[in-house]
Amino acid sequence: MTSSGPDSTEPGRQGLTVAKIAHLAGVSAPTVSRVLNGQPGVALGTRQRVEAVLREQGYQRRESGPAAILELVFHALESLWALEIIRGVEQVAREHGLAVVLTEMQGRLTPGRAWTEQVLARRPAGVIAVFSELTVQQQSQLATRSIPLVVLDPTGEPLHRTPSVGATNWSGGMAATRHLLDLGHRRIAMLSGPTGWPCCRARLDGYRAAMDAAGVPVDPDLVRVSTLYVEGGLRDGGELLRLPDPPTAIFTANDLQAFGVYEAARQAGLRIPEDLSVVGFDDLSFTRWAGPPMTTVRQPLVRMGAAAARMIVALAGGEELEQHRVELATELVVRQSTAPPSRR
Repeated sequence: MTSSGPDSTEPGRQGLTVAKIAHLAGVSAPTVSRVLNGQPGVALGTRQRVEAVLREQGYQRRESGPAAILELVFHALESLWALEIIRGVEQVAREHGLAVVLTEMQGRLTPGRAWTEQVLARRPAGVIAVFSELTVQQQSQLATRSIPLVVLDPTGEPLHRTPSVGATNWSGGMAATRHLLDLGHRRIAMLSGPTGWPCCRARLDGYRAAMDAAGVPVDPDLVRVSTLYVEGGLRDGGELLRLPDPPTAIFTANDLQAFGVYEAARQAGLRIPEDLSVVGFDDLSFTRWAGPPMTTVRQPLVRMGAAAARMIVALAGGEELEQHRVELATELVVRQSTAPPSRR
């Protein structure tokens, strides 16, 4: 039977004990135990000091292997976008006998302390965070317990070379804008998502790059930062269409925004694509049934979810990843919502 007292020796480093870790960190052995078990009651600075010593010493707990579950964390589950990601994760999880535990944070980007404590208690094979931010403390707690973390479409820059998965957002933004330019549009508007998020910023940068390459100045009035929902597309798309010199085409950061632009055009008495061309981003299943079917940039969402899950499986098995950042190719899908601009 393995002792769990403060003087127990842990594998990975000969003679390394909880007591020694406590001495190096300048804290008590019970404090080290609380940090290891993800328990509350430890000041942030103290917890970070203990975790730094644990990493420096190569500390590994002697305990049973991880549970056969994979934690999947979303900031919100309000669209088909999330369901496509889940499909990809589930495919790989089934192949490896893993159950998927799904957490929705109801629009919050960072999970709370209760979530962290539950995850540490479950000891999953790994955690996939989608459009979510884990705090420095949460990431350190997972790393200390050897629980792999992969971020899908990070909303910020992950810490400690955290593995991440995304799409070629810049190329997708450029392809969409170039398509509109090739049709003859010059008054091209862009509805971006939050520019602090790398994926949204890259799509906007791709739009700007295409306009610059074509020698077409970007009118600041035609670039709007909006929410990634239908309501944002309706509100900000409507404002664009009410400008004295409105756009002849609008490229949106996702399909939900584009759907909102469809409604804004209808309310303004404009026809798509005769009076206004619209390009979305994601290629969710409803886009082919929109009226008219939507031109959009396909994001390989199922494959992105699967790629993140495979990274977790590899890390849980002790493998080194060949790439810490994986970007899967986007593809422009031309349907019936784009056409040459009408003469005014």
